[in-house]
Amino acid sequence: MTYAARLLAGLLSVVALGAAPATETFTGTISDDICANGGHEQMRMGPTDAECTVACVQEHDAAYVLTDGRHVYHLSDQRTPRMFAGQAVRVVGTLDAKTNTIQVESITGA
Repeated sequence: MTYAARLLAGLLSVVALGAAPATETFTGTISDDICANGGHEQMRMGPTDAECTVACVQEHDAAYVLTDGRHVYHLSDQRTPRMFAGQAVRVVGTLDAKTNTIQVESITGA
């Protein structure tokens, strides 16, 4: 490989690494995409927000989301959020701004 080819390959790899989205920490509450904007009062699928969230996902094909009161983020992981339904959490991952989806690395209680 010539010097120029190695230099070009090195520059391309730096550009590719620089374009990767940064891992961030998001805080908010696990909800569902039906109730996240208007609150659980509109559906009230259970006596608590947690039960309503799980019921909306199971019975109405809703998806788990993270809401912070201003934003509603879709979550790539749709299994882990169930155990945190209705709870304040920290989600670590990368945000795809085009789809408003967090590629979830971890979810923990806040």
